[in-house]
Amino acid sequence: MIWEHPQLLWLLVVPLLLFAAGWYIGLRRKKRVRKFFSAEMIGRLSTKSWSRGRKLKHLFLYPGLALLIIGMAGPKIGSEIREVKREGVDLLVVLDVSRSMLAEDVRPNRLDKAKFEISSLVDRLQGDRIGLVLFTNQAFLQSPLTTDYSAFRMYLDLASTDQFPHAGTDFRAPLREAARVFEDQPQSARDAAKVVLLFSDGENHSPDFEQEMNRLRDQNVYVYTVGIGSLSGAPIPVFDNSGRPVGNLRDRSGSVVTTRLEPDNLRRIAEIGRGSYYEIRRGNDRIDGFISQLAELERREFASERFSDYANRYQYPTAAGLLLVVISMMIPAYRKPIENRA
Repeated sequence: MIWEHPQLLWLLVVPLLLFAAGWYIGLRRKKRVRKFFSAEMIGRLSTKSWSRGRKLKHLFLYPGLALLIIGMAGPKIGSEIREVKREGVDLLVVLDVSRSMLAEDVRPNRLDKAKFEISSLVDRLQGDRIGLVLFTNQAFLQSPLTTDYSAFRMYLDLASTDQFPHAGTDFRAPLREAARVFEDQPQSARDAAKVVLLFSDGENHSPDFEQEMNRLRDQNVYVYTVGIGSLSGAPIPVFDNSGRPVGNLRDRSGSVVTTRLEPDNLRRIAEIGRGSYYEIRRGNDRIDGFISQLAELERREFASERFSDYANRYQYPTAAGLLLVVISMMIPAYRKPIENRA
């Protein structure tokens, strides 16, 4: 046996305290009455009182209260087989963690703003599975598709530019990884609507990525993109081993490197992927447009799970407790005196 709310079992002392208080008050009342009245007078004055009825009321009332408390605590005994059907969208977030995402033209910086928007998106999900792919010129699956949003947030918090060697950005790598993730899903999960949401500043040093996009289209995957950064650009800060800024990134000639939002590739990806392109140029820009479109996608049942669980048995002590309390209320504590007939 286990309890759903075991802390409520402490309330079982309440019926005991009520019984003890009633017994003590009754005892003191009898002692006071006996000081002023004889036993014969007490008998005449209490002809309507039914002591057996009072005892019966207590016999049913206090156990009834105890059973109600046990029911509130939620006893679970035995087991039952449950089938849970999950419905929703398979959403794979693809996040650029290249060094340029540290630029601070979007506060606090591009990467942290993207992580904030992703975390806010998770707050709006209801039964959807979500996964995370990180990329620069390489890509790997940081979090598999899951409905465990707490675990996803943990993986999201760990995402940083230190997870890859510093190199350029290649959009082919994350698109290829996204296609692999969806291909590896079991057949029972492939009926869900599949969506890729790609966050990047748009810088791309790879050749054409149409082959990877066609692969996603063949899997009926919708691709949405979010460009993050400003068109005017910003320098890329450099940090020491302790995380303190030590200047800005410079090229071989010693000039400060400026990174700008390059939306053209992101727009093209969204167009081929039958999605939409969004921009975050300031710290207060949001992706509410994507959230509304996500809600409009067809939500299909993508999994059905059977599992064994303890069976709730709160209804039995609750019903018994209510019955005992009602019975106690129906038992009279007084009775009509028997009239003597001549």
